[in-house]
Amino acid sequence: MNIQPPVRASHSYVQHLVAEPERVFPLLCPVREADWIQGWDPLQVVSASGVAERDCVFVTGAGPEDAIWYITRHEAATGFVEMLKIAPGSTACRLSIQLQATVDGCDAIVTYMHTSLGTPAGDVFVAGFTAEFYAQFMRDWEARLNHYLVHGMALSGERG
Repeated sequence: MNIQPPVRASHSYVQHLVAEPERVFPLLCPVREADWIQGWDPLQVVSASGVAERDCVFVTGAGPEDAIWYITRHEAATGFVEMLKIAPGSTACRLSIQLQATVDGCDAIVTYMHTSLGTPAGDVFVAGFTAEFYAQFMRDWEARLNHYLVHGMALSGERG
């Protein structure tokens, strides 16, 4: 048995979104993400309803091996979703998103926690998951989601 301390990075960010939680929550979905992220195309989605739900599983391309995502919590009434992402040979990740209504829309508190699986690739990924990298990733995501909420179409251009 190999027990080791985690090599881990965790960051949270608050996105300010221009729509109420009831309108935003359905977009936090492996299928609906294609509406607001140009080029988003999961390789496979396993879902009884056809969209995000508890126990939905989806697969995305992620380097040398595909990443497997599993939605562990999907609570529309409270605006909360949590999922796990396993990139075999690299990292395990927990993503949680909590929506909170505001006067002009909602805030999305987005937290990613990446843990290396003890491989060089995992260690490099976690080392690169800096606060600066994460803030830029979240600002890009926030801009894309707000563009869709205002214009009803994906923002063109590469993800930042």
